[in-house]
Formats: sequence, C-alpha cells, structure tokens
Amino acid sequence: MAANLSAAIMNQSDPAIVRDGAPAYLLMLDSFVEGSPNDAAMLSAAAELYAAYGVLFVQDQQRADRLTMRALTYGQRSLCASNQAACGIEELSFKAFEGALAQLNRKDTASLFTLGLSWIAYIKVHSSDWGALAKLPRVDAVLTRVQALDEHYEAVQVEHFLAVLKTIRPPALGGDFEAGKAHFERAVALSGGRDLSVNVDYARYYARTLYDRKLHDQLLNDVIAAEPEQDGYTLFNVMAQNDAQKLLSSADDYF
Repeated sequence: MAANLSAAIMNQSDPAIVRDGAPAYLLMLDSFVEGSPNDAAMLSAAAELYAAYGVLFVQDQQRADRLTMRALTYGQRSLCASNQAACGIEELSFKAFEGALAQLNRKDTASLFTLGLSWIAYIKVHSSDWGALAKLPRVDAVLTRVQALDEHYEAVQVEHFLAVLKTIRPPALGGDFEAGKAHFERAVALSGGRDLSVNVDYARYYARTLYDRKLHDQLLNDVIAAEPEQDGYTLFNVMAQNDAQKLLSSADDYF
C-alpha cells in the first residue's frame, strides 16, 4: 500500500491536492511504524514521504525543521533495521563512517538510498546551519555507495542528488562543477528528459552559480515547453514548471 500511495502521489498533477491530503497519510504511516517498528520498508516509506512533504509543501521553518528531522530519524532507523551493523552509523567519524558503508550489502540498498534522500531534505531545510552543511560529504558517500551496490536502483534520483551535492557550494567552497555537470547530464539521459526537476536544478545550482545565462534560460525554457504528465514524475514536473517560471522571471535581476 505504501508503494501504491507513493506512486499515486508522484502521478498527481494538482500539487494542492497532495499538499492538503498528504498529512493524513503521514499520520497513517506513523501508525504503521508504531505497529512494525523494525520494518525497514515501512520506515523507508515514512521517511521519504516526510522528506518530500517537508521540503516541497511546508513554508513555516519550524514545521519544516520538525518534519525533515522526523524523515531523517526514520531513514536512520530504516538502515538500522536493514542491517544492525549500521545502527548509529551517523555518529561515527567520517573515516569510520566510510568503513561502515563499505560493509553494507545489496539488500541494504533501499534503506541506504532512503537515508541519503532524507539527509538531503534535512540539509536543504537547514541550509543556514553550518553543522548540517558539514554533513554533505557523508551524503555524497551514501549515494556513491548506493550506486556501487546497485547501479540501477533509483538511478535518476541518485544522479540528480549527486549533481546537486557537487554544485550546491561554489567552487571556492568545495563545489566540483565538472563532476556536477556530468551527474546532471547522466540524470537527464537516464530519465529520457522526463524528469523536469533535473533541468531546473541544473539551471539553479550549476548555470546560476557560474553565471551562464544562455544555459540557464535554455534549460528553463525547455522545462516550460515540456509535457509535464509523465508516469512517476508528474507531480515534480508540475512543480518544476512553476519553479522554472519563477527563475526565468528573476533572471534579469540575477544576471
């Protein structure tokens, strides 16, 4: 049911319906977790919905903080439920953290991906917190390990997230824009161009930071002109088109 719920949400073309209706399902997933506290798949479903809702639909900072913190906690619990050796992995030093990731196996891929997704959501909401930003290399390591365990698992999202992680900071502060561009291009290719949110972030994080107005406008105009209703991507595509219009409208002031 959790998988069907996720699919229904992703294929919804009216973001307001998701915004207004999703809280009831968040509570429902909480109740399922209460009944099955060590079910890795259930914890992952709860983590991913909380992460998406907290980032996409919540404007109040305190609420977004709480929701993404719950997402991250569920993500950590999911990995722990999948592999007891990974319990508390987030508390390890970075070297020990990398060592623990290396001990995970293919059956842990889904929970590990969820940890990366929920961690990104948490960092995005806490972008003014240097302590949260300092965890970016750990998220990068998590997603890189997901690719090593199963290169096909959520491949578009993994490439998209890695692209953002490489470009969310300017080059002077550790951003790797050459690698980020490669990840963006792979994400676009893997989705066949159907995931419009990739191009929006390509414009937002890569083109804007490098002041590449031509690429910026081309990417966003392509998004606006595209057909948003694509299986598995419709909700994010509708929201991506809204974001693309806002970025284009502010481009003259930015550039």
